[in-house]
Amino acid sequence: MKARELDLRKLLSFNPKGGIIQFMGHRALLFDAVALGLLRKELIDNLGIFAARNILTRMGYAHGWRTADNLDSEYPDLLQDGACGPTLHMLQGMTNIPTCNMSFIPTFRMSTIWEDSYEAEQHILHLGLTHEPVCWTMTGYVSGYCSRMLGQEVYCIEDQCCAKGDARCHNETRLKEDWGAAIEPHLPFFHTETIDVLLKDVTTKLQRSEQRVRKLQQLIGNDVQSSGIIASSKIMRQTLNLAKRIAKVDSSVVVTGESGVGKEMIARFIHKESLRAAQPFLAVNCGAVAETLLESEFFGHTKGAFTGADKERLGLFEAANGGTLFLDEVGEISLGMQVKLLRVLQEKEIRRVGENCSRPVDVRIIAATNRNLADEVAAGRFRKDLYYRLCIFEIIVPPLRERPDDIFSLAQFFLDKASQTMKRQVIGFTPQVADLLAQYDWPGNVRQLQNTIEHAVALCNGKRISLNDLPKIVRQSESLVTSAGTIRPIDDVERELILSAIQIVNGDKALAARKLGISLSSLYQKLKRYEGG
Repeated sequence: MKARELDLRKLLSFNPKGGIIQFMGHRALLFDAVALGLLRKELIDNLGIFAARNILTRMGYAHGWRTADNLDSEYPDLLQDGACGPTLHMLQGMTNIPTCNMSFIPTFRMSTIWEDSYEAEQHILHLGLTHEPVCWTMTGYVSGYCSRMLGQEVYCIEDQCCAKGDARCHNETRLKEDWGAAIEPHLPFFHTETIDVLLKDVTTKLQRSEQRVRKLQQLIGNDVQSSGIIASSKIMRQTLNLAKRIAKVDSSVVVTGESGVGKEMIARFIHKESLRAAQPFLAVNCGAVAETLLESEFFGHTKGAFTGADKERLGLFEAANGGTLFLDEVGEISLGMQVKLLRVLQEKEIRRVGENCSRPVDVRIIAATNRNLADEVAAGRFRKDLYYRLCIFEIIVPPLRERPDDIFSLAQFFLDKASQTMKRQVIGFTPQVADLLAQYDWPGNVRQLQNTIEHAVALCNGKRISLNDLPKIVRQSESLVTSAGTIRPIDDVERELILSAIQIVNGDKALAARKLGISLSSLYQKLKRYEGG
């Protein structure tokens, strides 16, 4: 049998009803790639990137060695076929290998391109872009397989990686002696004693883990999983913290902010955190309902109350009874309707259109507007008594340009959502797009960002969104790298980003490194270089 004749249907055997799966006659397991990505994230978060790389590299090494060992016992001719290793790598679902150049004369050397690397994909998904290659398990696999095949120490080193913005993942594989001094920085990741030394500190770290988690929870407040709102920036965390405190009391709230900042998301968050969470949350855009229909929309009507009222209809106040009613664009309501709304807030009862009797209602009102209601009151366009009745608490949602730390997290969230909805395999952004997203002003705020990402996912032909995929208005805007017709050096851009990140996390360099997707040692090296410059 030759490597080109390998067929997964022949190598894989299993009971269709479940149980043991065998690959080349040896037991194998099916793992979900996302689960392995989450494991990677847990290792990095709890042990640090150095220890995580050590563990994953050695796991891959053992896998590659074991694969070659199985070949030697079951198909010894295949082990001598150089193309067999890359073929098995693909058959096991780790990557696609469009190019693999291998030579044995005068010495063994292999140059390989990986496409669709599961490790790069999962690293970007869970940790974002990084500055160093991350296909650790796969380089370990190649090193273990080739070492077993040749009976010598062989090491595979990745020099290009999609997870750091490269167009492809590329690696070189050589004998240890052929690498020379270049192999020295990589050897610790293959050695058992390295992790043994590192793990001596694990117990102490775990003892501090609970306190660290509490501190981070206080710092971050509610993350996207618990609140549904991206809040990486300090100003947005403060906004969420205020909203959570307000949620515990049953007073009316006015949420203000520019169009598209997410005022309804804040209103839903308040409802979810309140004692009314189990009851209905209803929303209405007051500016989108005709003035003649707004009263019926709010309070309902009886059959025959007006032309077209062919049946009794429940209004929003009754439908939301016990829960929360969100009045978006409340500043658009006419003065006449404001009087009726004020009465409901004061008397806690409504009267359907065409009906003489009142009905009690228990509804919390959260109103939103992109206008300055105080100015509207001064101009006579909004009733002062209604303003004070509504605005017991006010929450100001900051525009996206004032919370730049949220932009990339939001973009990745919208990317994942759009990719799933459109059934596309788009997993990230090119570095140029990431820079542009961070520096664009976003006059339409979060809504514009979401629409931009959906537009880009629909047009994207590759794995990562490029500049040409973005809407013209965003693509042609001034970006971070251009200013007054000049091009800023990339070192200046990086320096500004890193120093800003440290300032945002109040000087916590370990947290800054984790947020930036680089190792702590790399961060210190860059800071030392900045001081020297």
